[in-house]
Order: sequence, then structure tokens, then C-alpha cells
Amino acid sequence: MKIWKMSIFTIIITISIIFGYLNLCNQEKYDWRKMAKNEITLPEPRRKSNVSLEEAIAKRRSIRDFKDEAIGIEEVSQLLWSAQGITDNVNKFRTAPSAGALYPLEVYIVIRRVKDLDPGVYKYLPHQHKLVFIKEGDISTKLVREALWQDWIAKSSIIIVISAIFERTTVKYGKRGIQYVYMEAGHSAQNVCLQAVTLGFGTTTVGAFNDEGIKQLLNMKEEEIPIYILPIGIPK
Repeated sequence: MKIWKMSIFTIIITISIIFGYLNLCNQEKYDWRKMAKNEITLPEPRRKSNVSLEEAIAKRRSIRDFKDEAIGIEEVSQLLWSAQGITDNVNKFRTAPSAGALYPLEVYIVIRRVKDLDPGVYKYLPHQHKLVFIKEGDISTKLVREALWQDWIAKSSIIIVISAIFERTTVKYGKRGIQYVYMEAGHSAQNVCLQAVTLGFGTTTVGAFNDEGIKQLLNMKEEEIPIYILPIGIPK
């Protein structure tokens, strides 16, 4: 009888330990700073280009047809910096204006074809100018499903996804802050579009998608809301 009770007790303890471990893993998957071993330092972004701002504005078009070619990690670095990179190391201002400098945006990248980077989902850390690994493998076909079967998205080399944590802004500005967040996302996306032109790439902005599906696919926090999808590649 004692042996039987001990066996039941051992099973209960074992199950508790397993569930405790799984719960810890589930919590830590959102704690990007604890994943230092999976961080990738990006090349330093350049501040000058052979393409003028006026030329980039004039050449920008919505591109949905891409070559089946890889791009470089230097270009990935430049595109992410244009979205939310740091432009002032003292005040920590970023490339896109933000109401109250509260910076509610988060930037993810789905890697498909990039030299020296494995396919997978990564998150951009602006202050360190690094990528942090989230999950491995090319998820572009799953992303297409959540983007209402816009299959051309899966032909790009990379896919940038911009999300927002609205509370960072609304805590100061109330309901008006919602509008400010969408404005900021637009600033960031336009930066990416123009930067893509200077690199010889094409992109367009996608807003038709299943919010919850994208959140789960990219392991976003519960309070995050995806706003933009930007597939980027070399135009045909």
C-alpha cells in the first residue's frame, strides 16, 4: 500500500515539474533579452546613398513579382534600420517620428532567402541593432494563408512585419493615441519602401490579413497588434 501511494506521489510530482517547465518556456519565449545566445549582430547601417531621396520617391512602386534570388545580410540590416533604427545615440530617437518618443512599434522579419542567415522568424532589437531568433524554417506559405492567400508574398526574399503595442502611446494620449500609433506605422513602412528602392529592391504594403493568425505565427505578445506586412525582394 505504501509503495502504491509513493508511486502515485512520484507521478504527481513528475507531472508538476513537467508542466512547470513548459509554462516557464512559454513565458520566456516572449522575453527576448533572455535569448542572448540566439542574437545576431547586424552590420552597421550606412548613412549615405548614391540614390537621392527625390529619386527614391519617384521610383517607388508597388512590386509583387520577385526573382528567386537571395539578398545580403547588409541589405537586411539597412532595411530594418530604416524601419526603426536608432539615429541619435544620446536621446535614442529612431528613424520614424513617434508621438512623445514612446515608440510603440515592434518589427519582425521572416527570412526566406538571405545570404548568411538561416530561414526563420526573427525580431529586430533597435537599440542593439540585432536580430533575435524566434523560430526556424520558412513559414512564408503559412503566412500566405493568414494573409488571405496572397500567394505572391511567398515569392519574396524577406517579409517584414510591423506590429504595435498601443498601450505604450495611449497611456499618455488616451484614445487619440490610437491614431498616433497608426500614423507612426505609416512613417515606418514608407521608410522601408524608400530604402528598398535605394537598394534596388521592390516591395509593397499589405494590410489584408488575419490578425490573430499572424500573431500566433510570429509568437507576438498578447497585447501586440500586427499592422503591416512588407514582402521585399529583387524585382523581375
